[in-house]
Amino acid sequence: MCRNIRQLHNFDPPATSDEVRAAALQYVRKVSGATKPSQANQEAFDEAVEAIAHATQHLLEHLTTSAPPKDREVEREKARARNAVRFGTPA
Repeated sequence: MCRNIRQLHNFDPPATSDEVRAAALQYVRKVSGATKPSQANQEAFDEAVEAIAHATQHLLEHLTTSAPPKDREVEREKARARNAVRFGTPA
């Protein structure tokens, strides 16, 4: 879907409310097709972001897994290595 939306589940430390809201904002931007809504649509846009952020937080709080939590720094390094291979740049 949208490359800017990152997995938030099963990380140590857990996703912050800012990360959840940023993911919700990216989702609404993608679905609406607008990075910045018009004044006429601003209220609906903001309501959608808040509703999706709330639903996402609820989901994250209720998901269970037997897998050990992922380390954010290790995952960040893996992503850098993948990008280096993909774009042919040094890691």
